[in-house]
Amino acid sequence: MAIVLGEPGADGLSEAVGALREWQYDEAPRQLHPGDLGWFWRFGAEATAAAVRTWSRDGRILAVGLLDEPALLRLAIAPDAQRDEELAQRLVEDLAEPDRGVLTAGRVYVEAPTGALVRDLLSSGGWNADEPWTPLRRDLTEPVKDPASGSQHSMRIEVTGPEQAHVRTAVQRASFANSTFTDERWRAMAAGSPYADAQCLVGYDDQGNAVAAVTVWSAGPGKPGLLEPMGVHRDHRGHGYGKAITVAAAAALRELGSSSALVSTRSSNVGAVATYKSAGFRQLPEIPDLCWAA
Repeated sequence: MAIVLGEPGADGLSEAVGALREWQYDEAPRQLHPGDLGWFWRFGAEATAAAVRTWSRDGRILAVGLLDEPALLRLAIAPDAQRDEELAQRLVEDLAEPDRGVLTAGRVYVEAPTGALVRDLLSSGGWNADEPWTPLRRDLTEPVKDPASGSQHSMRIEVTGPEQAHVRTAVQRASFANSTFTDERWRAMAAGSPYADAQCLVGYDDQGNAVAAVTVWSAGPGKPGLLEPMGVHRDHRGHGYGKAITVAAAAALRELGSSSALVSTRSSNVGAVATYKSAGFRQLPEIPDLCWAA
């Protein structure tokens, strides 16, 4: 049967999240994770549904895309469909034509998994490599050491509940200059189905200040989990808190049953890469987005 492009609607998001969960496995190429949808869910279920695209054949979802921005599509493909010619060709066509309702006109970007046929076709069709990302992975087979080790000061880790959401959102805004993460958006995120297997962690220094935060997303037992996002308060940097909260995130994912922990950052953010490596993450080969300028 033919490939069908769809928009799931809020009622269909659970099916897309379920497909993404199913496709995660250790040593797989980095691609869209259910936690990526979970983090986007801070804008609400309707907005998340409006940003999701699915490609299906005979009722089965073969690819899921998230429009992180109108000009940026982040893509995941079922493991057995990575080299599917019909799917790859349909994806190329849908990405190239703004009238198809995926990407806008003008300069656009696609994040596609390494080794997928669609990536080969886009590259040979004139799409160019853009700024690279660095994926990192930490194996969680063995227990994770004390999250506070390695920091210059002790750090207490707490799991954020609704009563402490304002602390989590405040650290986020103090960590990222352009952050719009509010208490209302935390509640919207926490109401999403991916957050059923997620946690927000906040780290406190020995004076009781909230100095770092991270959100971790499980894809289910035996599957890799995701850190998205992690930040250190701008007034408390340089004390090892980034490493400590990252190790705490790995420990939390292991308790949730994850087989490994994943994170990605812009390769140009050398400080973030160094922080994740210091927390026991292994740096993987860079993956550039693909760019088309019409």
